[in-house]
Amino acid sequence: MFDARILPILKTPLRALARIANRAGFSANQVTLAGFVLGIGAVVAVAFEYYLAGLALLLANRLADGIDGELARLRQPTDAGAYLDIVLDFIFYSAFVFAFILAAPEQNALPGGLLMLSFMGTGGSFLAFATLAQKRGIQNPDYPSKSLHYMGGITEGGETIAFMVLFCLFPAWFDVLAYIFAGLCIITAMSRIYGGFRALK
Repeated sequence: MFDARILPILKTPLRALARIANRAGFSANQVTLAGFVLGIGAVVAVAFEYYLAGLALLLANRLADGIDGELARLRQPTDAGAYLDIVLDFIFYSAFVFAFILAAPEQNALPGGLLMLSFMGTGGSFLAFATLAQKRGIQNPDYPSKSLHYMGGITEGGETIAFMVLFCLFPAWFDVLAYIFAGLCIITAMSRIYGGFRALK
């Protein structure tokens, strides 16, 4: 919901970090893979109930996710790199929620499962429309630098990160937060399905 406003603010510091990574000889794909490894570290930490360590690794993962895109644009963006980035992001999002289920299955299994299901709705509607939008040359002026057509909604990247941070800071409230976030994701998925269908029709 707020990504279109937040991303321009973050662009300058992320571009500066990307230049440092570029001078050090790192490629965008290397940063993407390193960020994914950090994300899996966050999953392991949360599963063992080291929530603050999980939070630190989560933020490092998200930082890497911002740097790799800017690094790609400093060089030459590729479809392969964009594909790797989005696939690993989606795996990480679900894995992070699954970690809370592992940490406290009795309390978190149902809300965590519902949240992962809602991710299927947001992710599936996002990727399906992006594929057909590319085919038809449909552009989204709010996200001109994205490799794929970026559909907005109530829950975008910023909101996802915010809830993940809250999960780590208040793990005892994961179930309540997960139900709230799942509800917002379901609304987002429904709006994307409706808007995407109308746009393609």
